[in-house]
Amino acid sequence: MTKIKLMSHLVAGYPTDELALTAARALVAGGADILEVQLPFSDPSADGPAIQSACTEVLARGYRTEDGLHFIKTLRTEFPGVPIYIMSYASLVYTPGVSTFCKQAALAGASGMIVPDLPFDNDEGLFAACRENGMEAIPVAAPSMDASRLKKLADAGFAHIYAALRAGITGTDTAIDSHTLAFLKSVSAGGSKVYAGFGITSGEQSKALAASVDAVVAGSVFVRLIAKHKDAAELSRLITEKAQEITCSR
Repeated sequence: MTKIKLMSHLVAGYPTDELALTAARALVAGGADILEVQLPFSDPSADGPAIQSACTEVLARGYRTEDGLHFIKTLRTEFPGVPIYIMSYASLVYTPGVSTFCKQAALAGASGMIVPDLPFDNDEGLFAACRENGMEAIPVAAPSMDASRLKKLADAGFAHIYAALRAGITGTDTAIDSHTLAFLKSVSAGGSKVYAGFGITSGEQSKALAASVDAVVAGSVFVRLIAKHKDAAELSRLITEKAQEITCSR
């Protein structure tokens, strides 16, 4: 069986620093190739209820952006060979200054940035600041983009593009059909490798996507497990097993 590459998403500090680290370790043990770490934000517009609730809970205990960067630094130390992408929203990046934020992210050990509300053609300097600091900025493509703008993105020469598999928010199940595969073909038409997510919960979905993407992205499925299971050993086992299922490695 061929293992399918996985980018796994988790919320920094959720529900505690210790359990967030337990979850990250379990994801890597289960076969996650990339860690996508979300910095908690008060109004995460692209995220469904599971991730919104996680962000709210973490922020309620006074968690700050610098705490999230410290968490990333911990992950970088523990997993030196695993790419770590920061997922955030424009406000957290723009408030301290895009250049300043990117310097801080790079010093923490981030490999790159995914900021859905800073699009490739109106990025407030994010993509240049990432390059200057040795990081990759990954733009987001959505099925709602018109064909000409999607072609412009596909032809822009990005190493990777994050493809949202449907419009709306994360967390609800996504059907992989001919329209999905046609969209992914358009995203990759310029030669960019594609990370595809939104509603990935099973190995069946991963298999349906495998020929069209470089990696599948799964997040809410893991956040929901973290929400339900606070025993570290049980949480570790369940996350590892789910990651293995999604990557089709068990």
